Amino acid sequence: MRVARYSRIGEPVDVIEIFEEDTPAPGPGEVSIRMEAAPIHLADLYCMRGKEHFDLPLPAVPGFEGVGRISAIGDGVTEWSMGDRVFPHLACGAWRDEITVLAEGLLPAPEGDAAQLSLLPINPPTSYLILEDFGDLKEGDWVIQNAANSNCGRYLIELAKLRGIKTVNVVRRPELIDELTELGGDVVLVDGDDLAERVKAATQGAVIKLGVDAVNGMATERIASCLQDGSEVLAYGMLTGEPCMISPDTSFLRDIKLIGFYTIRQFAKRKPEEVRKVYDHLARLFEEGKLSAKIAGTYSLDNVKDAVAHAGRRGAEREGKVILTMA
Repeated sequence: MRVARYSRIGEPVDVIEIFEEDTPAPGPGEVSIRMEAAPIHLADLYCMRGKEHFDLPLPAVPGFEGVGRISAIGDGVTEWSMGDRVFPHLACGAWRDEITVLAEGLLPAPEGDAAQLSLLPINPPTSYLILEDFGDLKEGDWVIQNAANSNCGRYLIELAKLRGIKTVNVVRRPELIDELTELGGDVVLVDGDDLAERVKAATQGAVIKLGVDAVNGMATERIASCLQDGSEVLAYGMLTGEPCMISPDTSFLRDIKLIGFYTIRQFAKRKPEEVRKVYDHLARLFEEGKLSAKIAGTYSLDNVKDAVAHAGRRGAEREGKVILTMA
């Protein structure tokens, strides 16, 4: 089988290589999964570059998530059958043809497009848990987010729409306004120093209860400036790599709180059956066509160097996620 692996730190296109390895047989309590598709996340690129907090023991196989079908079953496994479609465990090293993992904790995957479904384990739960766990949001409430054209941003628009929650969506390019409005965004604005004034005008002075920031730097302050006093800004991304900036006036006079959001941390607060319910719910939305991701390109695993080069582009040069396919 083919495995994408890197043995040194550097630019992803330079360090990632394809190797041929034997397919391991599953041991007791294990299954093998024939992978169908796996996305390339910025976190994968950070790991290959050795970014702080993203370093992995070398050699390493990237791939935080994906989707595939069970191809072999070890002794003692009774809950799965050959051909069952599943999501492997997070951070399993999904960039390979086949992976052998513990059967316990695997999640069932629905039928449908493999490229779309390969993104379900991380980005959709992130958006879902933001809306579920913060802001005490109810129908008719407002949320503001930047990086609204990211996959998490797009999922948040769709999920908020289903709950009757209104969204202000901040982008950095005006050509995205019509696209996100069509997706369901109630207000779409280009970021800028006068953001708070334009948000107030566009929402007719609506109270905005929650801010979501993936850009950082002064973009965090601009999101905070749009919120009602006592609200929260969730920082869940690091697009600029800059510190999240919130002024003293915003922090201690207006009581705006900056909170780091991490999906795995939110799941850790839930019982396993509660986590399963979240994934079941999101899988149904995918099946019903109510959730979808924007795909920038799909590449065969053999073309992993081209794929990571594409995934490393920003803005209009990469509209959506890059997906590796193993079929």
